[in-house]
Amino acid sequence: MEPASAPPRRAGVAIAVLCLTGVLTAMQQTFVVPLLPELPDLLSTTPTAASWLVTATLIAGAVATPVAGQLADTYGKRLLIMGCLCCAVVGSVVGALSTHIGPAIVARALQGIGVATIPIGIALMRDILPPRRLPFGVALLSATLAIGSGAGLPLAGLVARSYDWHLMFWLSGFLGVVLLVLVPLTLPRSVVRARPSFDLLGALMLGAALTAALLAITKGADWGWTSWATVSCVVGAVVVFAAWVPVERRAPNPVVDLRTLLQPRIVVVNVASTLVGFAMFVNLLSTTQFLQMPRSTGYGQALDVVETGLVMAPVAAVFGALAPVAAALIRRYGAEAVLLCGCVVMAATYLARIALDRHPWQVVAGACLVAVGTALTFAAMPALVMSAVPVHQTASANGINSLLRSVGTSLGSAVVAAVLTLLVVTTADGTFPSEDAFVVVFVMSAVAASAAAVLAGVLTIMRRRGP
Repeated sequence: MEPASAPPRRAGVAIAVLCLTGVLTAMQQTFVVPLLPELPDLLSTTPTAASWLVTATLIAGAVATPVAGQLADTYGKRLLIMGCLCCAVVGSVVGALSTHIGPAIVARALQGIGVATIPIGIALMRDILPPRRLPFGVALLSATLAIGSGAGLPLAGLVARSYDWHLMFWLSGFLGVVLLVLVPLTLPRSVVRARPSFDLLGALMLGAALTAALLAITKGADWGWTSWATVSCVVGAVVVFAAWVPVERRAPNPVVDLRTLLQPRIVVVNVASTLVGFAMFVNLLSTTQFLQMPRSTGYGQALDVVETGLVMAPVAAVFGALAPVAAALIRRYGAEAVLLCGCVVMAATYLARIALDRHPWQVVAGACLVAVGTALTFAAMPALVMSAVPVHQTASANGINSLLRSVGTSLGSAVVAAVLTLLVVTTADGTFPSEDAFVVVFVMSAVAASAAAVLAGVLTIMRRRGP
């Protein structure tokens, strides 16, 4: 069944509401990060336990994204967007009432489910937008992941400085309720559906495997990379994934259609997505840490959390500003060329940042240029996925692409933490990451972006050769 386009005015409203949903759910991923140093005291717990407030959100989002994608293709995308928003709102209320670590972790896990709204929203756009408006809508909604993540940092810092930290949960809950009212009023029903069945066993096995894999990636540094817990998670993930594959092959409506997923173009796009996710998150994480290092390190700018968030605001703004540019470039030159251009910009900028880091404006300019490249890649990848899959598999295919990008961000976080812990310098103010540590992560990110550029070139060759 072919999708029906929404009227122009309603299409514009739909884009706005979906983007607001994306910003909110992305913002919820990062707004506790500035509070992490204080949360052990606020929740009467340990720093290790407090770190689960970030880990729980990441794992819940990763597990929910492919499952919600299949449910959206089967039962309706608008319905699943509302379901994910409901989980996020409940999580916000639980978090706002939490005074102990247990309920707070549950709250953060529920909020993590909300991130599935972004790939589902991209799929809904394919159903309701006319072809000429689809690249712009997809580019803008893809950018909300970085816009919301970037906005969450300074907003949380400002709120925590002047008010009770629970206010962030109340604010996100209120905004979630507003969006729950707007979504059914402004988003049309999608007429594109898959077969009405749900692969429960496949979803449970995929969730278990992803949880084990992400625990190994995110907690390996704390547990020890050769510890029993880390090794057990890795082995468990491999075993469950291996058992999951034949289950999916036999399922009448699998949570992940392996025949579609293993198409050469989809494989290349998804690997590139993982590499870009790595390079994108290194930009956000390493830049904020670089700016906060004390001047005694010889390179730090000694900014506090709020100042860093405000200085980094242009990075988030770049994503929104580049959306119409990326859409125009995709229409003119194709998504493969835009992906290639974005990866090259990221790689070249990371190499330039090795030398240009002596002044805050240089650091922020470098971060903004990386964001330019990232915005181009984020706009191109959903377009590449949608061009290679049937309409009724759009949400699940975008969900897998988003999932692999999240795996890349998790790897980026783990690598940055490991390198900045390994290469240190001792000053009068204490022990901090050395400047060489940042050079190492910049080089690694340049390599990741370069590898993604090679894959973009492969996609270009595939397109020219045809089916």
